[in-house]
Amino acid sequence: MSIEYRINHAISGEQFRDLLSRTSLGARRPLDDSECMKGMAENGNLLITAWQGETLVGVARSVTDFHFACYLSDLAVDENCQKMGIGKTLMKMTKAQLKPHCMLVLIAAPAASEYYGPLGMEHNQRCWVLPHGADFSF
Repeated sequence: MSIEYRINHAISGEQFRDLLSRTSLGARRPLDDSECMKGMAENGNLLITAWQGETLVGVARSVTDFHFACYLSDLAVDENCQKMGIGKTLMKMTKAQLKPHCMLVLIAAPAASEYYGPLGMEHNQRCWVLPHGADFSF
């Protein structure tokens, strides 16, 4: 079956959760928190999706200003549809929505950390994260 790609086609929190449950990324997302899943699905400002018929099989969910920086917070492809070029197409379509000098930033899932270098992305060790539920110590 062919894959159809859509730009900024709204998805529900349930569709998003269902897709993530079929990926390695699901282990690092709050799949049991429907409010969070709904908020994640509704509040990115750049969403590229891949569909096999009526089934969501891939997503690139980003927060961006379109000019300087784009944070690709979720890149996920259904494990049954991997190695078909869907992830690469989602990334290319995301980049195509950005202005030419806009950088694309993502935090790789441990299982995917070797995926991005061969695609032309540079590894950056200067990322800092304030974990879920943590607060600043000052």
